[in-house]
Amino acid sequence: MRVRELALQLPGAQEKVSVGFPAFYTRKVFAWYGMAVKDAAGVWQHPPSVSLLLPREERQAVLAMPDSFVPGYIGPRGWVGLRLTDDTDWVEVGELIEESFRATASKRLVRMLGSGDFGEQ
Repeated sequence: MRVRELALQLPGAQEKVSVGFPAFYTRKVFAWYGMAVKDAAGVWQHPPSVSLLLPREERQAVLAMPDSFVPGYIGPRGWVGLRLTDDTDWVEVGELIEESFRATASKRLVRMLGSGDFGEQ
């Protein structure tokens, strides 16, 4: 899973299953894989997707994208989802995962991003 590869390369990142979905976290979750969304008929679906906690401006930009959605349960808390398709721009997804990481990780771990020195976790 590409989301796992991108998330776990960040300093201090770990994976756990939470509420039935893979969650990537340091002290707080910064990315979820496959969160729920209601389709047009009101039926819950679990598309291949990544859900992220982003700053307001970034969240609004993501919600303007055609494959975006507000994930069930966590959406009202500021999370946004992005469906993963054959056309997914993985560079952009990686940048969004890092942005969510920056919003949730400790200052020490965020500083490690710039240094590239993840070995001192």
